Amino acid sequence: MGWGLFALAILVVGLVAANARRGAVSDRIRNPEVTGAPRPVDPLFGFDHWIAVIHIGTLVAVLLVIAIWVRMFRRNPRDPVLIMGFMTTMIVWQDPIMNWAPFAVYNPELWHWPEDWPLVSLSPTVEPFVVIGYVMFYLGPYFPAIRILRRLQANRSADAFVWRHPLISLALLILPIGFVFDMILEVSLVRTGMYIYSQVIPFGSLFAGSTFQFPLLWESLSVTFVMIPAGVLIFRDDTGRTVAEKLAQRAKIFAGRPFVGMVIVMFVTMNVSYFVYGGWFAVIKWTRAATSVACPWPYPEAKVYDPQGFYEENGAEGPYSVGIWSEWMSAQPDGRPDVEAPADGGRCGVPE
Repeated sequence: MGWGLFALAILVVGLVAANARRGAVSDRIRNPEVTGAPRPVDPLFGFDHWIAVIHIGTLVAVLLVIAIWVRMFRRNPRDPVLIMGFMTTMIVWQDPIMNWAPFAVYNPELWHWPEDWPLVSLSPTVEPFVVIGYVMFYLGPYFPAIRILRRLQANRSADAFVWRHPLISLALLILPIGFVFDMILEVSLVRTGMYIYSQVIPFGSLFAGSTFQFPLLWESLSVTFVMIPAGVLIFRDDTGRTVAEKLAQRAKIFAGRPFVGMVIVMFVTMNVSYFVYGGWFAVIKWTRAATSVACPWPYPEAKVYDPQGFYEENGAEGPYSVGIWSEWMSAQPDGRPDVEAPADGGRCGVPE
């Protein structure tokens, strides 16, 4: 059965890859004045084929994850790590919302879903397939953290903090590990041209005002809102039960079926945690605090995503797109305001 699932998964991946869109196809995001995909900035190391590398890496990573899942399933289909792996993958349904909230704009050259599908269209440009690998991102920091915790416990007496408060200790370990992991990963991916943060808060951000700006404090901290519960829920106490199981028991969720209760607790907690991440950035959007725009706009084949008018205010050349969920949802009760581009072209314009 396990290898049958593996074969089916390979077939699905192949069909998705064969039918994926690439480029700014939809009129919703396409800039009709540009042909091809010219790039006004050089990618990391001047290498022009990062998108191909990302595509190949995504396929390899997905197949590797599926192989690991199949092996774990055959050994123990109720393994909490296996179940949490599914949960951190399934939250991908929220990803278009979580691209809208922090101004995360993906490169249209990535393989992506059709841009006009209802949920998918919330993404500023496209919703790519690469996010399928969320399991490695959100669950990854748990593994070094739990190893460190076990070593700390082994070298300390039973009245030490790491023994008396193992969940707090695990959370405190995942926090810095997840922060650094996210920083290294995202700065690298942004620099390769995979995506940008089109607007960021200048304070706490790296390279603010450049194409490759990154909201370090705001993004790398908030991703731990998902990483920490993912790790804590699968922590086992000395009885062998996970935190998720015990929470389900206390809440009397399927009391007679503890495994089902654990699955429900994991599903609800991970989705709520991801919404908290999005809510964090929605507040930043609603307060109009993300005033620094990524200049120059790196994807000229797509309209400039400018729901709050900051790109136009800084002299970026249109056409512009306000995207889905504009007006009051993007802190613009009357729609995007008419602003006059600075005479000298501004930070994003070309001085005459």
